Amino acid sequence: MATTTWKQYQARVIKGHRVASGLNGNPHFPGGTIRMQLPVFGQLGLNLVSFFPGTLNVSLAPLHYRVISPKMTFRNVRWHPSDPAEDFSFFDARLLLEGKGFVEGYIYHPHPDTKPKHFQDADVLELLLPWVDGLWYGKEVTLGIPAGQMVLEGIDGGFGEPALPLAE
Repeated sequence: MATTTWKQYQARVIKGHRVASGLNGNPHFPGGTIRMQLPVFGQLGLNLVSFFPGTLNVSLAPLHYRVISPKMTFRNVRWHPSDPAEDFSFFDARLLLEGKGFVEGYIYHPHPDTKPKHFQDADVLELLLPWVDGLWYGKEVTLGIPAGQMVLEGIDGGFGEPALPLAE
């Protein structure tokens, strides 16, 4: 069995569009986009029912991400009755919690070229995780990402340095 090389990066919890969770109250997405997408992703083989039905947005500024090889990609996903189909990729992720180890989940990546609106900046990742206590906007967190799935780069093309080694 191959060992995964995890890299850790400092990130900051930020407020997102609140569409994924439904907390923005948009009637076009009753209950939020994640609740609407859960059964579709489940039919495609990705079970997300143990996760919070919303995303945790983190900024990695000044770094930005570059996709290498997603854990899984779903193309032409029709999850909304009137919106066009979208492509989605998922990447493994670990959020390191001080004194508590880490929480495993996914980086949720609706492909910008098929996403109709609610775009994220290039330094922002959306995380799908179980509910995590003790997080707030502005909190600094440590995010683990497998090196072969995604890389973080600086504006000048330099790579971000891992914060600490993350055990398998």
